[in-house]
Amino acid sequence: MKKIINALFAAAVLLILAGAAQATGSVLQFSAIAATAAETGMLIEPLDVVTIPAPLRPDVRPVTLAQLEDQLRRPEVQASLNKGSIAVVYPNVEEPFRSAFLAMIQGIEDRIKLKVRSYPVDPKVDTVELNNTLKRSGTKVVIALGRQGLNATAGFDREISVLAGGVLLLSESENVMGISMTPDPAMLFSRLRALLPELRRIVVVYNPAKSDWLIKLAREAAKAQNLELSAHVAVDLASAAKLYSQLIASADNRHDAVWLPHDSTTVEESTILPLVLRESWNNNLPLFSSNVLHVKKGALFAMVPDNVELGRTLAASAMGVINGDVRRRPLVPLRELQTAINLRTASHIGLNLGALQQRSFDFVYPQP
Repeated sequence: MKKIINALFAAAVLLILAGAAQATGSVLQFSAIAATAAETGMLIEPLDVVTIPAPLRPDVRPVTLAQLEDQLRRPEVQASLNKGSIAVVYPNVEEPFRSAFLAMIQGIEDRIKLKVRSYPVDPKVDTVELNNTLKRSGTKVVIALGRQGLNATAGFDREISVLAGGVLLLSESENVMGISMTPDPAMLFSRLRALLPELRRIVVVYNPAKSDWLIKLAREAAKAQNLELSAHVAVDLASAAKLYSQLIASADNRHDAVWLPHDSTTVEESTILPLVLRESWNNNLPLFSSNVLHVKKGALFAMVPDNVELGRTLAASAMGVINGDVRRRPLVPLRELQTAINLRTASHIGLNLGALQQRSFDFVYPQP
């Protein structure tokens, strides 16, 4: 469709030029016109030189630019331009969560230079009707944001590819292409080493049923940065609490740090998190997290999604699918990140950050 529309545009412009040529009896060069068209966003494929002899057939009436612009504004033409492109499905939620999803959509539109069709969905959305709506509009790729958005794409026809983003994907078994909201361990560890150059070991407690895929990546990341990853399995709250108490008590606060991944078993908010925060504080042990909310509560630092950049990355992946890149990409951790630091905790463990270092963080707590 795009090629047809481009051809129609080119033909129409040629007609306009032909009219001018007929009036002047001259031969026109198309390169300058094409350059001007490209600058103004007209859908014309760039050509080097096109020579138009005069006169053309007398029964062909030139089309004016104003008429072309009127045609472009017609709904059916606009719909044709969007056919075969990208749609976004996201949760119909209130603030502050809504703003995060809208920022991702902004990033998607920034990347593809086109306003995408977006569909806010409720938990009880009719997935069959949504699937049919997307098919009628010619959608080839759906970017599903949030768990609710991803659930709405379950059972979609195979001709519609789904990319997930803005959702905490914790298992490869979900068999979904996309970007998890959990930060890439390599980026976490790199930031940790920059803060604590003497660091030698990272301690983590995890439930394999939830975080096995992430720990595999973490082992590789630690090895690449000459760090030891000391990973311990806990399958329930009781075993996690016992492990944390033992591990923190025996840790070396100069060379060790504790990592809290996204794991609802081993980083349970009401019992485990207060325990770990208290024990690490009492032992002057660096504690960092994959969850930015933990920084407000006392973790040294964490990394938070950059939603606009995440949208741009998802759009690039979607464009790749449309262009024929249909290889099955694995679930990947988030690399579009910003960083938050707790200055009070930093000072407590003997880490004094100057004004220049503080400016390298996107969020600083406690807030001045």
